[in-house]
Amino acid sequence: MATSKEYIEYVMSSIGLTGNARYKKMFGEYMVYINDKPLLLVCDNNVFVKKLPEVGAIIPDAPYGFPYDGAKEHYMLDMGDPELIRRVLDELDRITPPPKPKKNRTKKEELI
Repeated sequence: MATSKEYIEYVMSSIGLTGNARYKKMFGEYMVYINDKPLLLVCDNNVFVKKLPEVGAIIPDAPYGFPYDGAKEHYMLDMGDPELIRRVLDELDRITPPPKPKKNRTKKEELI
């Protein structure tokens, strides 16, 4: 079951970081970017966070699951707790490196 448009809008409103947050649809599911860093997966109307020790210290009792077949295990974030969401996102933003600049791709000239 793919994530509904209504659920991703609910997640974005729960995050409350207008201007710094965006999402991108990927294969029927969504990746949420904050400060251009991919921090949340939204799959099957659930929010998943990568299992990192820093996040585990904040949400040690959080349920976990697999966002899609073949994925590693992730924490499942409770979207009903705004303070918890803020703490997790602040920590993820702090520990996640900024994206690397994209290289300009140029076509190789054909040898004659």
